[in-house]
Amino acid sequence: MLLDIEGTTTPVGFVYEVLFPFVRKELEPFFQKNALDPKTQEIIRALNLEHDDDLHREAGTPAWNNPPLAYIEWLMDRDRKSTALKALQGKIWEQGYQDGRLAGQVFSDVPKAFERWQGQQLDVRIFSSGSVLAQRLLFGSTANGDLNHFLRGYFDTTIGSKTEAESYQKIAKIFELEPGQIVFVSDATRELDVARTAGLSTVLCMRPGNHPQVVHGHRTIRTFDDLQ
Repeated sequence: MLLDIEGTTTPVGFVYEVLFPFVRKELEPFFQKNALDPKTQEIIRALNLEHDDDLHREAGTPAWNNPPLAYIEWLMDRDRKSTALKALQGKIWEQGYQDGRLAGQVFSDVPKAFERWQGQQLDVRIFSSGSVLAQRLLFGSTANGDLNHFLRGYFDTTIGSKTEAESYQKIAKIFELEPGQIVFVSDATRELDVARTAGLSTVLCMRPGNHPQVVHGHRTIRTFDDLQ
């Protein structure tokens, strides 16, 4: 089982109404506290390279400042699946999870499904645009406790985009399975379309609050109870 997070294991509202606003609120204080941290400086260097590229491609790209608050907000406004941005968000969320201001949310059927799949000896992993750190933090702090012990691996955009077939081919090799032996569950048809071209079995998750999708022939579910 290869699972998306937003709109699949976790409500879309939690991401857009809790996690993203938290980043915007804590962005400036984070840089005030962590500007000299090597990991933060590494993220800034990566963002600077991305900014240089955006200057040549997109009108209205904000000027670069250090820290690049306006540019980061601009990326978030576009929901850019930037590896550097996602790494930064994960670091900011880490502080919120550690001090109790944040707690992960999953749908009520998710812990039961994780337990069921573990009993079936299924290899369950996550593929999300959010960083591996952010994934671990979310599943580690749910109302049902730490769910990470049910998960055997995590993938983020460091392995590739969720809209590139090569990403799913790489993941299949890490699973040490044929692509057709892996079921990818997501709320986004465009991701499922690409995963299907890579040979994976696909399932469209239609949760409350999800953006409407064209089914494109993918199997559909409304809860993980439908994945027996």
